[in-house]
Amino acid sequence: MQTRQSELLFSQARALIPGGVSSPVRAFGSVGGTPRFLVRGSGSKIWDADGNEYVDYVGSWGPMILGHAHPAVIKAVQEVAANGLGFGAPHPLEVELAKAVTEVYPQLQRLRFVSSGTEATMSALRVARGYTGRDYILKFKGNYHGHADGLLVEAGSGALTFGQPSSAGVPEDYAKLTLVGRYNDAEALEGVFARHGERLAAVIFEPVMGNAGVIPPTEEFLSALRRLTREYGALLIADEVMTGFRLAPGGATERYGLEPDLVTLGKILGGGLPAAAYGGRAEVMAQVAPEGPVYQAGTLSGNPLAMAAGLATLRELAENPGIYEKLEQTGALLQNGLTEVLQAAGAPFSINRVGSMITVFFTEGPVTTFDDAAKTDTAIFKKFFSGLLDRGVYWPPSAFESGFISAAHTEEDIFKTVEAARAAF
Repeated sequence: MQTRQSELLFSQARALIPGGVSSPVRAFGSVGGTPRFLVRGSGSKIWDADGNEYVDYVGSWGPMILGHAHPAVIKAVQEVAANGLGFGAPHPLEVELAKAVTEVYPQLQRLRFVSSGTEATMSALRVARGYTGRDYILKFKGNYHGHADGLLVEAGSGALTFGQPSSAGVPEDYAKLTLVGRYNDAEALEGVFARHGERLAAVIFEPVMGNAGVIPPTEEFLSALRRLTREYGALLIADEVMTGFRLAPGGATERYGLEPDLVTLGKILGGGLPAAAYGGRAEVMAQVAPEGPVYQAGTLSGNPLAMAAGLATLRELAENPGIYEKLEQTGALLQNGLTEVLQAAGAPFSINRVGSMITVFFTEGPVTTFDDAAKTDTAIFKKFFSGLLDRGVYWPPSAFESGFISAAHTEEDIFKTVEAARAAF
């Protein structure tokens, strides 16, 4: 496979951009080789600067649930762009998209558009602090909620502890306002609330963990989250930036029957363009300026291009409800095919899948916690990833990320992927 153009572009980029990329995982640091510079996408396929074609399981890290360059989405963006790219003022499409969201997320009585998932989670936590008058938050090891200072925090020496910075530039005193718990550990959750519940403004969690690989929640864990937050007066924030609209029309909130106080959304919400949102109960969202004292603003928030792309995407999902059944079937076909290949290869593995989100862990299963996921053999994953890439399959370049299936993926795509995995081993 020829990669000369990508190699040249990466060399030039490293002289101008830290690491040569605008987001760390794109640098292929954990898998080696040259990151592909992608120039075109259509349906389930992407093409790089050298003209190589790939079946894509990254999907811009989740937004492309309909596939790349879906005609309805492209048409909507083109029509809006012809009238101007943005105004820094209210636009009718904001109202239309907000209505489309609340139709499938009735828990979001009010919402505010922003431009990124990081903005959404950061703002939701600020609202929770303003509403409760409390300072502390609880997150879970292995859950990723964007790169705001208070969220770039990892667990200390204890099972449930005050956070410690996981990035340079994050003040220790600020990190200490974040407690870090164990995902899927209801007993430990009881303990942290017994010790700190009266000080907690909010608990934020991924309903399905995706940034440590796909790890679904247990019923016991979800039940404990809702019961304890209500008992102690903390807000429950479901971070659905990744799962929103993907696991069901109403995301993981619908799929698991969640009752969050606030929800954060992104990725699919923008249809491939930068858009996100946070929202929830009307009384909580009344804290947001200009109605309330919690300030949050953004120049490009609710910009018409992103609103058009997001609205077109949600309309396609609403008008074609069979998409979710198709995604489930395609996901099962891929999971079964990879299971057969890896069993024959004798590799230690466990495949976690929830709907159209999938991760292959190269460790003996089951994988139900972050500590389980951390045992994955990254050397075997590198072999798996490189074998697929060399044979025209673009898998997420990290052992700890979710792969994404789109409505555009076909049985032929799945067959090619399974055969590429077979050849890799």
